[in-house]
Amino acid sequence: MLIYKIFRAPEWAELEHAGETRGAPVDLADGYIHFSTAEQARETAAKHFANADGLVLAAIETGALGDALRWEPSRGGQLFPHLYRALALSEVVWMKPLPLKDGHHAFPQEMT
Repeated sequence: MLIYKIFRAPEWAELEHAGETRGAPVDLADGYIHFSTAEQARETAAKHFANADGLVLAAIETGALGDALRWEPSRGGQLFPHLYRALALSEVVWMKPLPLKDGHHAFPQEMT
């Protein structure tokens, strides 16, 4: 199963440079990396990245993350994937731009 992480361009650039990340400032503050399922990603983008352009969407296979991946209740009681360790660039299955079009993020066809 694929899960998704939305990165701002500087965060993605840092992951590419360093080879791993502990996430964005909110991830560091919470102690885990926030991910979304395909069904949750659009709402996550609208809620936390409204009107943000230059984003990158990364897909990660859950099986590669081991026991450090936990499904925990969050928004509306939904279970969200949280990673309690650094994410390695090598664990990213694919990445795509997440452009802003007409006020909404245009998700890649691979997610439909």
